[in-house]
Amino acid sequence: MSFMKADLLTKTRKLVKGLAIPEPRWLKAMEHAPPPIFPCTDGKVKTITLPEDVYVKKFNRNHPEARYEEAYRFHSFDPPPGRVFGQRVLELKQQGVSEDEAITMEYREGKKAKKKAYSRLKKIARVLGKKPPPNPYPSAIKEIQAEERKYVRERFFNPRSKDIIRELQEERFRNFGW
Repeated sequence: MSFMKADLLTKTRKLVKGLAIPEPRWLKAMEHAPPPIFPCTDGKVKTITLPEDVYVKKFNRNHPEARYEEAYRFHSFDPPPGRVFGQRVLELKQQGVSEDEAITMEYREGKKAKKKAYSRLKKIARVLGKKPPPNPYPSAIKEIQAEERKYVRERFFNPRSKDIIRELQEERFRNFGW
């Protein structure tokens, strides 16, 4: 039946008229109240674009880690951070701020809010007499240095690394003829 391009009602009428199938019970009722006919598409589905999509893409380009933040919680009440950024930039533009200024203002406000939240957490920890929590927004450089710190320390205390350094020094002395 793929060769027949029509809706269910038309296909069924043709099959009944050609005596291919017996008349189904629901055919008369469906002929009295046929279902709505939707216009045929050309097989091309248009993408839905929102006004803030441009700014969401810019945000995701600058903050790739935020793109996948709770991506599985699409039913959540909180929109993704990129969407919030885009909506805020649009609000600022409607207030008369230029696009570049709106983007930088929103970025600064986000950083300030994060710093303020962390300082508040530290104050609460001090009041409670507990150790302050680690910074949830550390810089990327500090994270890398923290990961590499154990290897740097190992270099000084591992006897095998001392042997390797000694061998390299001896090789240099031999190459220079000392």
